[in-house]
Amino acid sequence: MHPMHSHETVAPAIGPWWTVLVLLAGAGAYLLLARRARHRNPARGWRRWRSAAFLAGLGLLALALLPPLAPFAHTDFRGHMAQHMLIGMYAPLGLVLAAPVTLLLRTLPAARARQVTALLRSRPARLLAHPALALALSTGTLALLYFTPLFDITMHHPAGHWLLHAHFLLSGCLFAHVIAGPDPTPARPGVPARLVYLSMAVAAHAVVAQAMFGGFFVNIHAPISQVRGGAMIMYYGGDIAELMLAAALVATWRPVRRRPESRNGPRPAVNSLEVG
Repeated sequence: MHPMHSHETVAPAIGPWWTVLVLLAGAGAYLLLARRARHRNPARGWRRWRSAAFLAGLGLLALALLPPLAPFAHTDFRGHMAQHMLIGMYAPLGLVLAAPVTLLLRTLPAARARQVTALLRSRPARLLAHPALALALSTGTLALLYFTPLFDITMHHPAGHWLLHAHFLLSGCLFAHVIAGPDPTPARPGVPARLVYLSMAVAAHAVVAQAMFGGFFVNIHAPISQVRGGAMIMYYGGDIAELMLAAALVATWRPVRRRPESRNGPRPAVNSLEVG
């Protein structure tokens, strides 16, 4: 077992008021776009539960990044892990289910919307949206973070600390989007394949948490009780979040319907999922 010392970190360089302003700006921008979408097409509208999901995601980010949890996370590894779960797994689910890309496409001028659609269909976007890469970025980096000196390095530098938060959030949103996101994505695999990738994420979280609890390969300078507590938060909190993601996948999935064949041959399948 790696020797563990007191978990002391420096305070982040970004104050809580800046965090509040950024989150409020994000909420205001989304609600403004939702209102514009309803006014542009009253018949189609925009489902209010999606707006509620986005606000819930931002609320979970606020819970993670503001007192009392944020100061606790700088002095106790259990607080860090709770913060990690909120930023990297729970908040992304709400943000992704809010379908922000679809909302943006509905409110942009036609020419700009076509540009965004072309970007989403580009080769880099296809690579980024592949479940294997999303899994590697969101879950595969956990061993690199907690089994090497990287965690202690990031926690002692404000810039590294916020980069770590950004990584948790962006990789978590990417994985949630690939698995159960309602927004359009190029070449998304079928439901069975996505369930396999989700199962791999569950297994990876369990292995890392159990290794952390047992002290195997751990490179975290914190008391053993804190590391074991953080491992339990990762184990159970990760399971709950991934069950919620699986439920979102099942709830948003619709069977593929095929149109009747025409004289020119069979028509392509149409996905009946509607985002509103």
